[in-house]
Amino acid sequence: MPLAGWDFSWFEGRASEERPPWGYAGLLGERMARAKVALDVQTGGGEVVASIPKPPARLAATEAWPPNAIVAQRNLDPMGGRVARAAEDTLPFRDGTFDLVTSRHPVVAAWPEISRVLAPGGTYFSQQVGAGSNQELIDFMMGPQPVSQARSPRRAVEQAEATGLEVVDLREAALRVEFGDVGAVVHFLRKVLWTVPDFSAERYRERLLQLHQRIQAEGPFVAHSYRFLIEARKREPG
Repeated sequence: MPLAGWDFSWFEGRASEERPPWGYAGLLGERMARAKVALDVQTGGGEVVASIPKPPARLAATEAWPPNAIVAQRNLDPMGGRVARAAEDTLPFRDGTFDLVTSRHPVVAAWPEISRVLAPGGTYFSQQVGAGSNQELIDFMMGPQPVSQARSPRRAVEQAEATGLEVVDLREAALRVEFGDVGAVVHFLRKVLWTVPDFSAERYRERLLQLHQRIQAEGPFVAHSYRFLIEARKREPG
């Protein structure tokens, strides 16, 4: 079961997540086709960017986790993309380099850095994980946990505007998630590490056994994820 990259095809037939109605990949492709110099931040394995039909003349990406960066470079090579290994809150590029910065499900949105590397009139386009995603699964595994608002759309707008960006589009969606067996839950928690930060199958053995019994008796375990789409533009001087 590969953990590198963001290819979730392993879950087919075992777990499912409803997709947001706006179709991020299609919208990304449209914006990439119009861009001249673009950056994809926290690209994972580069799978989403690699699916666009027409890349810009210059394409860069960042990724913090070395195994992901290797996969991403392999996926972006055919379109001339270059992957820089960088921490989530750092963009190792000059000011005003890009007319388009994108990111799908960033761990953190480094708004000051995003604003800094955008050229005047440039656009940031991102689909992000909202507050309370998979809270049902988190609470089952760890007991009731507070829901942080750090990932709320409202907070994202405030942070974007504080760095001089103008939010031109904001959309939200609540999506149904189903886990058909406990093995899918284990693989998900190993891949999406921040869901249950201290997770290991051994440490959560008893909870996993209870979850297995519940799925056997009641059917798929249902949770909900939250996504929001945000598009912001860097203001022109003056």
